[in-house]
Amino acid sequence: MIKRLLVVFLIIPAALYAQSDTSNITQLRELRLPPPKNPMRVRVPVIAIQPVDIAINDLNLKVNYWKTSTSLGINLNQATFSNNWSGGGVNSIALGSLLNFKAEYVKGDKSYTSEVILQYGKLKNKDQLERKTNDRMFFDNKVALKMSKSWYFFGSLSFESQFDNGYSYAKDAAGNETRTIISKFMAPAYLTESLGFEYKPAKYFGLRIGTGTARQTFVLDTNLYKTNAKNFGVEPGKTFKNELAFQLVANIDKDIFENINLKSRYMMFASYDALGKIDHRLDITLTAKVNRFVNVTLNGIAIYDDDASTKIQASQSLALGLVYKFPR
Repeated sequence: MIKRLLVVFLIIPAALYAQSDTSNITQLRELRLPPPKNPMRVRVPVIAIQPVDIAINDLNLKVNYWKTSTSLGINLNQATFSNNWSGGGVNSIALGSLLNFKAEYVKGDKSYTSEVILQYGKLKNKDQLERKTNDRMFFDNKVALKMSKSWYFFGSLSFESQFDNGYSYAKDAAGNETRTIISKFMAPAYLTESLGFEYKPAKYFGLRIGTGTARQTFVLDTNLYKTNAKNFGVEPGKTFKNELAFQLVANIDKDIFENINLKSRYMMFASYDALGKIDHRLDITLTAKVNRFVNVTLNGIAIYDDDASTKIQASQSLALGLVYKFPR
């Protein structure tokens, strides 16, 4: 009996204590307040923007009206075969080089363009005389005055020649290879002055219409006519010939695809003394950029010049080489 009373006295106070503790927790939860969203209030600054006049001289600004580009390229081709190579072949080595510089100055309606192209290459096959694969020296300068959106009045001066001797090759009675000189530096060389109008509807295309053009053909070797009968149109014994003519020059320089550039130049020269004999020259260069330093270049040249040959002259070359473009 006494044990039962002790149990009752122990259980009832515990139950009352638990009930009072739960009610206190509920009341505390109801009194709880959430913290504000921005407990750390920051005053928003007031920004006042006011114009300030600064003299142009104080900015120390300089405008560069020049745009230049320089490309230097070199390519090397080499092949070697053993004496028992069943497929046939000849040991050979070829080296080619290119320097292309272009500068453009544009200010208002006035512009000036200068371009230099220097190319030279040689090929040597076993048991054969060395041959040139490329040889050109070209300078072109043009000043222009803008007349309308796409038309300009221009004056130009250009020079073209070659670095090294040029030969024709044959074999003698014993089968040995022989060569005969047919051209050399300043034989021939062309100096052309032109005045006229230029149509330039886009940056990548321009057409020069030289209504007043003069060209001097130089052959400084007066004995060259003995091995080159036409002597590039210069009378034997004389060193140059002057011609007045009508000239067209079309230039294209455009990226036709990503990393692929097309550069083309067509020149037509019609002497007023012999309009039935018109000279034509077409240069096409297709360059594919492999990476920053390696390019693949396909080059083609077609020439018709009655003073050099009665047939069309053609040249084609494909090269993989290093090309470095200097920063401005």
